[in-house]
Amino acid sequence: MGPLLLIGGHEEPRGDVLEAFAAAAGEGGRIALLTAATTEPEAALRRYRETFARLGMGEVAHVAAQHRSDCALREAADAVARADGVFFTGGDQLRITSLVGGTAVEAALRAALARGAVVGGTSAGASAMTDTMIVGGHDEEAARRASIRMCPGLGLLRAAVVDQHFAQRGRINRLVSALAQNPGVLGIGLDENTAILVRDEKRLEVLGDGTVTILDGRGADLVEASELDVERPVALGPAALWVLRRGHAFDLSRRTALHALSPSG
Repeated sequence: MGPLLLIGGHEEPRGDVLEAFAAAAGEGGRIALLTAATTEPEAALRRYRETFARLGMGEVAHVAAQHRSDCALREAADAVARADGVFFTGGDQLRITSLVGGTAVEAALRAALARGAVVGGTSAGASAMTDTMIVGGHDEEAARRASIRMCPGLGLLRAAVVDQHFAQRGRINRLVSALAQNPGVLGIGLDENTAILVRDEKRLEVLGDGTVTILDGRGADLVEASELDVERPVALGPAALWVLRRGHAFDLSRRTALHALSPSG
């Protein structure tokens, strides 16, 4: 199974985040760029073609996916099936699941990941990779049932929920609300220009300039999230919290942080 690269948005074109994607795809690797999340696919295509070319990647095949029928086309599925790396741009994560989910492109995506291709996504493209997906909500307010809206994601990373632009938009309470509604999943908050590289759903490594916030509510004995009163604040505790930076790793199976991979400065 190939690795997953989930990016918190606004990644630097020359930083270690996208360099990790390039390394996993291999020099001259073929890339399938999925722009389903954005309403400006041509601008996204120009940006990532230039970026991937500078990183030594090969052909970039554009899978536009602006309509669900686009994802049923054989040429779109073939572009994903042949890719050494598949990359989802940012935008609206619900567009990804509604346009791609259950189509030939999704089947090709899963097959590519199973044979070892790297699958990356930034911002909305990162949120869509988990089985539970935050699709919207309110930043910097009390954690309430109404603070967020959730739905199923693509499920490439299981038992997790991801929020992006995390520190920059003050989204800690969105993640708390998500866990209060589903304490069995692992909550992961990704700062901008920061990513997690996930290998075999067993271990994640932190890349980039910011931090990754991880919340585990699995051991909570106080969980309150009302469906009848969605404006009422949630309650959750106890919950384990980790704030990790570049060079740190996390064991997803044991749900524990590992020693730094390298000196973190």
